[in-house]
Amino acid sequence: MATENSAILWRRLDTPGHDACRLIQRDDGWRLQGSAAFLHEDGSPACACYEVDCDREWRTRRGRVRGSIGARSLDLHIERADDGQWRLDGKAVDGMDGLLDLDLGFTPATNLLQLRRIALDTGQTADVPVAWLDLPERGLRTLQQRYERRARGAYWYEAPEYGYSALLRVNVLGFVEDYPQLWRMEARDGNPPAD
Repeated sequence: MATENSAILWRRLDTPGHDACRLIQRDDGWRLQGSAAFLHEDGSPACACYEVDCDREWRTRRGRVRGSIGARSLDLHIERADDGQWRLDGKAVDGMDGLLDLDLGFTPATNLLQLRRIALDTGQTADVPVAWLDLPERGLRTLQQRYERRARGAYWYEAPEYGYSALLRVNVLGFVEDYPQLWRMEARDGNPPAD
């Protein structure tokens, strides 16, 4: 398991873009910190710097996304309260109580948090609904997902709402190294790839 900072660089496959991210172990849990630059679906250049803080059991506490899409600024604050209530920029988001994971739709980084939290053994499957941040709409909503661990470094992943399913290859930390049609790892900081 991670005992110090670990970093990864991805290249986006469906549009021009990159994402550099690091995982930081803290006294009270974990932090994902990164920056993604990519061509947004409306043709505008986009840059999103993000942080997601989790407790020791990998449950999201809070997240922040800052940057821009074209000329529009981004500064979003996401929080999961102890009672399970999610808030976006201080406003309660209904219908998401009980969700434990924040998923930032513009980066593969947050899959690590989900995979670490559910800790599946080979052959096990889990439905993992998440609080999904939709950057174009700047909204937070529930996204249904499913993971099945097929091997030490391989998970079958499904997001039915988008008709997406693929075999994700991950490294020993849980960073996705191959996210078919969307992202591919270009560099990491010395951690071995998954078998």
